[in-house]
Amino acid sequence: MTPTLVRQYLPHTGPVPRVDLGARARDWSEIQERMLVPLHDAVYRRLEVGTGTRLLGLGCGSGLALLTAASRGATVTGVEGFSPERLALARVRLLPDVRAPRARARTRLVYGSPRDAADAETPAYTLVTAFEPIGCLAGDSEGLGDTLAAATPLAVRGAPVVLAGWGPPERCATSSVLRVATRLADPLRGTGSPRPVLRDDLEVVAHRAGLRPDGSGRVACPFGYADVESAVRGLLSTGLFDAAIVATDQAQVDKELAEALHPYRRQDGTVWMPNVFRYLIARTT
Repeated sequence: MTPTLVRQYLPHTGPVPRVDLGARARDWSEIQERMLVPLHDAVYRRLEVGTGTRLLGLGCGSGLALLTAASRGATVTGVEGFSPERLALARVRLLPDVRAPRARARTRLVYGSPRDAADAETPAYTLVTAFEPIGCLAGDSEGLGDTLAAATPLAVRGAPVVLAGWGPPERCATSSVLRVATRLADPLRGTGSPRPVLRDDLEVVAHRAGLRPDGSGRVACPFGYADVESAVRGLLSTGLFDAAIVATDQAQVDKELAEALHPYRRQDGTVWMPNVFRYLIARTT
């Protein structure tokens, strides 16, 4: 929901709507990606990310979480396997000057799987992050275990692996808006059907990946937008409404999404939705 909201670990179950992927990636980068900055900051502070950190970011998207870690002195590698358009934006953010050898030495961006980030000359990673929250839709953790299994051998023994998940629906205002996607996509229900968030979702994923849980936390991550139009664009950039667009049409989804956002529109026209996300720190064995 890289993520934040994008279902990068969900298999494609139907036709993909025709969209401008470049524009969608820009909406993600400019509007939506920043919503989980409080989560990134909380994790980095807790794990004391700094000059000695070698970070592997799974589902790095357009690279905002990597940029934050790099600003703290970390050496970062980002892996993005679903959106080359987002990765191109990450390159602009993290490697604006390809002539700077020091920047290239501390930053690496890879399109593909974690195995594509394996390099005999690259030291083992001291931190692995998967910041895309799970627990929003049934099946949204499928594939994450395989991704973690490919990533953890690249890390030092005992390295922290961070997983993120949605908090309880009653503490996530955005949950009510996301139900629009499920309702409109009802004919295509399957992996995208709603389900209750379980307290141990993250622990289950960690256990299946052979990781040892070692602490957790909760972070307030409100979704704030300049106006309803920006909110619609940001939420559509997640990909969570693609099945609804296929089942109905773009205009219908835009209309109903705007209506669902109405309770969160403030007098000045901005949109504000309080949310709580949970993170789990697990360790490689």
